[in-house]
Amino acid sequence: QVQLVESGGGLVQAGGSLRLSCVASARILTLNAMGWYRQAPGKQRELVAAISSGGNTNYADSVKGRFTISRIYAKNTVYLQMSSLEFEDTAVYYCYAAVGGLGSGPDYWGQGTQVTVSS
Repeated sequence: QVQLVESGGGLVQAGGSLRLSCVASARILTLNAMGWYRQAPGKQRELVAAISSGGNTNYADSVKGRFTISRIYAKNTVYLQMSSLEFEDTAVYYCYAAVGGLGSGPDYWGQGTQVTVSS
């Protein structure tokens, strides 16, 4: 069982930046894909960004050019750097990990961290 713990959420003004962190209890080399989903009130959970063990990345169109995902194996940590935040980015952000590749569904979830962007 892999545990994922997120941190870094909070309240920020539109145009500001936040960095989310996700620490895994297992060596992330064994997790072929990790990333972030988000869920806004009344909306379905959506994939925001993902990164494979080889460093390939996927981003939702709505965040391309504003968000950057990265991973540091030595720290078992994945980061989501969010810049130029918009009100529409307000959501609970969930870290996930998948044993499969980028196209695989999540096998593990974090507890979520709230990001609130004020307009």
